[in-house]
Amino acid sequence: MSQQRALSDHQPLSVCQHWVGYFYWRWLTLLHWFGVIGFAVMGSGVMGLSVSAPLLADEPYPSAGVTLVVPYGEGGATDVLLRAVAAQAQEYLEVPITTVNMPGGGAILGSQFVKGSAPDGYTLLGSHQTIDLSYLAGVTGYSHQAFAPVALLTRTVNIPATRAGQPVIGASDIKTLVNQQPAPLLFGVIPNSTDHFFWLHFFAEEGISAADVQFVHYPDTSAQVEALLGGELDFAMLNLPSAGRLFSAGALVPLGVASEGRLAALPHVPTLHEQGIALVNTTDRGLFAPLDTPPERLAVLAKVFEQALVEPALIQTLEKEHGSFVDFKALDAYGRYLEEQYQLLQTLASAIQFER
Repeated sequence: MSQQRALSDHQPLSVCQHWVGYFYWRWLTLLHWFGVIGFAVMGSGVMGLSVSAPLLADEPYPSAGVTLVVPYGEGGATDVLLRAVAAQAQEYLEVPITTVNMPGGGAILGSQFVKGSAPDGYTLLGSHQTIDLSYLAGVTGYSHQAFAPVALLTRTVNIPATRAGQPVIGASDIKTLVNQQPAPLLFGVIPNSTDHFFWLHFFAEEGISAADVQFVHYPDTSAQVEALLGGELDFAMLNLPSAGRLFSAGALVPLGVASEGRLAALPHVPTLHEQGIALVNTTDRGLFAPLDTPPERLAVLAKVFEQALVEPALIQTLEKEHGSFVDFKALDAYGRYLEEQYQLLQTLASAIQFER
């Protein structure tokens, strides 16, 4: 397939999805602010536009459902994992946790929505390193510090993959294929997100020039899976939540796992280290709240997710089916972890020319 076809296939779709996501975001923003206004009017008896911290402290929490914003489409790893964990957590919270997919802008639309939401404990963002990577790439003006950390939940092992029929057996074969092809091979990425960062790191380790490949932009991982299956893409960074069944069926081919050891669900797939590639890479998913959310409400949220993540059945599902490991860190501990990881990302971003 030619480079021209790849660009013509996906640029219009990307623009369309951008505007659909934008208007969806604006619609939800209006609903959100009408809700805040109505609540203030009923709660205070005056035409106030916000809820004061003392008023929040006097209210029972939670007294309504919690919205969990996933800044990607349905079916991707972030969506699959957070829905599974939230379903268990709401049993302890005793109010619904409603997952809302808000894709667009490389996960920026969803994070902006939560960032601008009322700090009342009823709106959460489920995300990962993409918040800081977008900042380091100069795409946004805010990092994880623009949010209140609630909890780190899971770490998911990433997997470079291709479609069936490609003349590669492992990730170590990619460099040879890149050098042999007359036209650039097509690598799917969510712009400035974890997979984009993964491939740049992979290329640096393997001595592949990014100028010799073609990045094709997608709104989320599930769109890349569809493109691989349709023969419109050569490689993508996937994981078990988004592609495990397709790996089992042989429709997609895992080329290695970016972990210290092999995954139980893919025992015959070697690690990247086994293939001579010094790269360990996980996507670390956690929960964020608007800045200035009352600490006691953050503590309630962190506690119910901690309770969820000690359930044996959920742990087994996460590890065996989704290649994800529980690594629970709450509140300040998560904040310190984010700071440490940001410093590591910043150093690596500079080395691979990823930063602004």
